[in-house]
Amino acid sequence: MPGTAVPLFAAPGTAVPLSGVPGGASAVTARPRAGGLDASGAGAVRPAAQPAPPSAGGARRCRVPAPFTLAYTAVLAVTSYVTAHAGPALVHALHQGSSTDVAHLVRTPVLVLLASALWVAGGFASPFTLGFLVVLTALERRVGGARTAVVFLLGHVLATLATEVPVGLAVLTGGLPGSSLHRLDYGISFGVAASVGALAGLLRPWLRLPLLAGFGAMLLQDLVAYTDPLTNWGHLIALAIGVATWPRLRNWERAHRLAAG
Repeated sequence: MPGTAVPLFAAPGTAVPLSGVPGGASAVTARPRAGGLDASGAGAVRPAAQPAPPSAGGARRCRVPAPFTLAYTAVLAVTSYVTAHAGPALVHALHQGSSTDVAHLVRTPVLVLLASALWVAGGFASPFTLGFLVVLTALERRVGGARTAVVFLLGHVLATLATEVPVGLAVLTGGLPGSSLHRLDYGISFGVAASVGALAGLLRPWLRLPLLAGFGAMLLQDLVAYTDPLTNWGHLIALAIGVATWPRLRNWERAHRLAAG
């Protein structure tokens, strides 16, 4: 009827008379809306709850920090186990078949260059194994797995050729006996030495200089001892190869940072 007040707010389920509204029904039941007024009818409008987005940090924590290095280390652990537990004749045959001596480099260069990097000279407890794990992990975290593999292979392949080609030439000229063509040569040490040289270029000077000085002094001490001069020269050559990659490696580090966001 005229003059009847229509309540603006009503609790859910309360009948509201609409007799004073032209064309209206006699009553309507008030219903709550999602995200509308609270139960008292006097609160602020509350937006509907939205599901929280998945945390990006959780996904990052699941990432393997250095997949190439860890996978390669697992391979070296398997081959080292074979070396430690297989019969001496089998181990010798495997090492001889993987050797990057001149005779094998002439016949199957790609096969032996890859196979020789699957063994650790001196076993898994060798200092080069620890150096491999620490240095390659640090390098991979800065430039990525593929580029770390390139650096390692550069040192391994080029230092091997730099030490074995002169042996072949010396045999041809009569300076060395023919047995030198079958000199046993395998292991990861050339790749590790190149990776040390490469990593040094990505470190701050207060870390770079002690690393190069300490590692270089160790290699020179081995060379002076003259126990295996070809291998010792190979280590120094591989270190120099790693240092030579500094300009390209620094570009790779910048590109890797941009790709990682």
